[in-house]
Amino acid sequence: MPSVRDIRRRIRSVQNTGKVTNAMSLVAASKMRRAQNATLAGRPYSEKIREVIADLAAQPSEEVTQGHPLLQVRPVQRIGVVAITPDRGLAGGLHSTVNRRVAQFILAQEAPVRTVVVGRKGRDFMVRSGQDVQAVFTDLGDRPVLTDTTPISSMVIESYEQGEVDEVYLVYARFVSTMSQQAVVEKLLPVDPTPLEPSQRSGYIYEPDTLTVLGTLLPQFVDMEVYHAMLEAVASEQSARMVAMRSATDNANSLAEELTLVMNKLRQDSITNELLDLVGGQIALEG
Repeated sequence: MPSVRDIRRRIRSVQNTGKVTNAMSLVAASKMRRAQNATLAGRPYSEKIREVIADLAAQPSEEVTQGHPLLQVRPVQRIGVVAITPDRGLAGGLHSTVNRRVAQFILAQEAPVRTVVVGRKGRDFMVRSGQDVQAVFTDLGDRPVLTDTTPISSMVIESYEQGEVDEVYLVYARFVSTMSQQAVVEKLLPVDPTPLEPSQRSGYIYEPDTLTVLGTLLPQFVDMEVYHAMLEAVASEQSARMVAMRSATDNANSLAEELTLVMNKLRQDSITNELLDLVGGQIALEG
């Protein structure tokens, strides 16, 4: 049975761990708010650029749908996946959820899959599972900017235009709320504009022409989609880490209280035994 000194040492260790997890929870909470604001601010732009591309693709011209390579649909012989995962752990089961979603998607495909991995957790998982990893991007930080994700989107666009992959999908954790993050799979290439009804078309006249505007806008759309997915992943990571560290702090405090009760009980038993020894000795002397 452990002694009072051992339990006191364990209580001190648990309390120190609780202080660390509480500090990590506070840091994650501050980063989470900043990441949430960036994510929510970027959603209207992403939705608007989709509307503009849909309107451009709805123009009555075959050159629009056949002239740009990012819109061309071809037989699927190889699939590309961009998996966005955290660089660090201590975020609950977030990275496991994203990796599991990637694995489910890969297993469901009949064509071979090539992956571009963002984050150490995804890299380790892909290497362990023996997947075809084209490139790995790590250390993008908690405050990524568009120039950080541009190399990813440029590589994806180049692979698609050269015919190395015939479809590209994004897998990341979408931020739903502080307590909820959802691993999603979204098709990135070929760009599939939302079909519009004739009454929904804006009827704008584009200069110099529709195909030129679309050719400039589509690469920017891919850049923005990858960047926005990264923002969603960062917000999800910080939210999951804050919740996990807060739960760890509560568990540490509860464990410290339970150990304190055990220690007090041992101390009381020790004092009672010492009193019994004293009384027994006194009775023996008197007898």
